[in-house]
Parts: sequence; C-alpha cells; structure tokens
Amino acid sequence: MNRRHVTLGAIAVTLGLTYGVWYSYSVFLVALLNEFGWSRSLLAGAFSVFTLVHGAANPVIGVLCDRVGPRRLVVFGGGALGLALFANGFIDSPGHLYLGFGVATALAVACCGWVPAVVLVQRQFMDRLGFSLGIVSSGIGLGMLFVVPLCQWLIESLGWRAAWQILGAICAGWIVPAAWFLLRDEAPLPAVTLPTRAASAQGADAREMTLRAALRTQPLWLLLGAFFFGNVCSQTLHVHQVAFLVDHGMAAMAAASVVGVVGVASIFGKAGGGWLSDRYQREVIYVIGIAIMVGAVGALALVGAVPSRWGAYVYAAMLGVGYSATAALIPAMLSDRFRGPRFGLILGTGLMGSALGSAFGPWMAGRLFDMTGSYVIPFVIAAVCGVLAAAAGWHARRLRLRAEQAG
Repeated sequence: MNRRHVTLGAIAVTLGLTYGVWYSYSVFLVALLNEFGWSRSLLAGAFSVFTLVHGAANPVIGVLCDRVGPRRLVVFGGGALGLALFANGFIDSPGHLYLGFGVATALAVACCGWVPAVVLVQRQFMDRLGFSLGIVSSGIGLGMLFVVPLCQWLIESLGWRAAWQILGAICAGWIVPAAWFLLRDEAPLPAVTLPTRAASAQGADAREMTLRAALRTQPLWLLLGAFFFGNVCSQTLHVHQVAFLVDHGMAAMAAASVVGVVGVASIFGKAGGGWLSDRYQREVIYVIGIAIMVGAVGALALVGAVPSRWGAYVYAAMLGVGYSATAALIPAMLSDRFRGPRFGLILGTGLMGSALGSAFGPWMAGRLFDMTGSYVIPFVIAAVCGVLAAAAGWHARRLRLRAEQAG
C-alpha cells in the first residue's frame, strides 16, 4: 500500500467519524423526544442551527486551509469535537442543546470535515479527482453504517448522555493522531496516472479566480442552487427517517439499521459516481443521482402506507445511492470551473448553499409535522426541491458545453 492509498484511507475514516456525528442525530432526536417530550420542530431546529453554523464556518475554514493548511485544522477539529461531544452529555435544556450540539459541535465538525478533506484531495489527486473524492466521501457511508447503529446500541445500553461522550472519545482518539501522522498538505503527492480524457475536458475551462470574480459568474450560483435544493431533499430524509419509521411501527434499533443500509449503499454510490464522473460528464451523473434520490422520497412514503422492513431497506438503498452519487460531484464540478490559491474559499462559500438547504429541510419537515401530524407535505416539498437541484445541475452543464464550444 503506497502513501496515496494511506492518505485516502485516513481521510475516509476521519470523514466517517466526523459525519457519523452528523447522521447519528436522527437517533439522538428520538431519544431526546422520548426523555424531554420536546416538539419535533424544536429538535429538528437544533440540527438546522448545526448545519447553519457548519455552513457559515466553511468560508472561514476555506481561508484557513489556503493559509495554514488543512491538516492543522483537522488536528484541532478532532480535539474540539471530542470535547464538544463530551459536553453534549450534560444537556438538560433546549438552550444547551442548541449551544452544545448546534454551535460547538458544528464548528468542530467543520474544522475536521468536508472542506479540509476536499482541499487535501484537490491538491494531491487531480489525476482522478472525481474518483478520489468518491473514495474519501464513501467514508461517510461507513460512518452511517457503523456509527449510527453504534450510537443506537449505546443509547439503549447506557443512555444517550454516555453515548455522546463515548462517541467523542472515539472521534478524538482517531482524528487527532491520524491527521498528525498520516496526512500532509505541504507538498502534493506525485500523480501516478494521467487524467482521463473526460476529466481533462471537464476541467479545460477552469480558471484561477478570486471569490469576488467567481460570484459574478452564473455557474457558481447554479451550483449553489444545486447544493441548496439537493440538501433540502436529502437532509429532510436523513433527519426524519428514523422518527418516521418508528411512527409506523418499526423498532428503534431496526430503524437505525435502515440508516446503516443507507451508509452501505452510499459507499457504492460515492465511489461509483466519482469513478463514472471521471469518464462521463459529471453533470449527467449528478442528475441521475438526483433522480434516484427523488424516487427514494416516494419509496419512503410507500413504506409509510404499506409498512415493510424490506421496503424500508429498498428505500435506504435508493437514498444511499442517490444522495451519495451527488454529494462528491458538486465539489468536483466547482473544481472543474474554479482552481488556484483561492479554491478553498470558493468551495467554503459554495458549501453555504448546502448548509442553508440542510438547515431548512429538516426544520421545515419538523414544523409541518407539528402542524399537520403528517410528513406528506414535507416529502412533497423534498421531491420538488430534488427536481430543482437536477435542473440547476443540467443548466450548469449547458453553460459548460457552450463555453467549450466558444473556446
């Protein structure tokens, strides 16, 4: 195993733990609901604050990646994440939940999360950017597969307070030493293969830009829109799927296993989607992934109408493949258009669209459930937002092809 494989593996495991914290909130939501009886909009609101703080921090994280390097941020973020999760074990009021999970945990996740990972990969793996991003982001699927059921088991065995604290110890115990000893960002690793013809063509129009210049371009705003609407769809499902399945008679541990299936499917979706995006037009693969994710909305609604554990697993496979095939592609699509020393800042700004969608979707679904006692309207809104995300990605493709023809 060479240094390149070790680097990708270390980043993947780090992302698995970091975003295992993100996706495990769906099982903590049920535990907090049972203990405190707080409304779903209040509990989903804490997740919305989490995603907003995470997103607002991303431009700053991007600047720090450009200036001090992503590895140092990951080391700091791993330690901060351990402390934040330990503190979450003492939550006893909505204010503490919003401050501890919504703010402190979100900042720690941002420091050791997606932006530093993308910058590390973009610097060192341009020869297979889409596939490399797919590999490291598939670690998030591993986090969903192992971390979410682990948290549910810890909640049932020791309680949600101990579950958060043990998760914090695991995160800090891996992330800090792994980033310190296994990652490097000062010198790019040598490429062993040349970019594929498709990957080279997709990045042929990439230019070095400042953030101000990038904000004056239509492609950046289209990709921001794709981030926003795609995450309204995916995060509505991610946050509320366990509560929805429990509402329809599934045991909490079984519902957590559904999240694990989402994680398994996402490993194949991210690696496969990244591999395909280096050989075919990324935007086409993105739209196919969105179509599968919109289909997953309908599949989950059908499980609610006709409860079935196997039906829930089919839904989980569709969501895992659909959302994951798109997750790593927009950063690659941004890299196809904007490169250079300000890429970290541009990426961090682009991810604000993701944060806004991730915040709005779960809160909207919780609020509408509190008002109507049903997830029907939230699921319809999620599906419509998926269609809008696909439209934004497709129009970005048209602009890219037009620019290539003009050049």
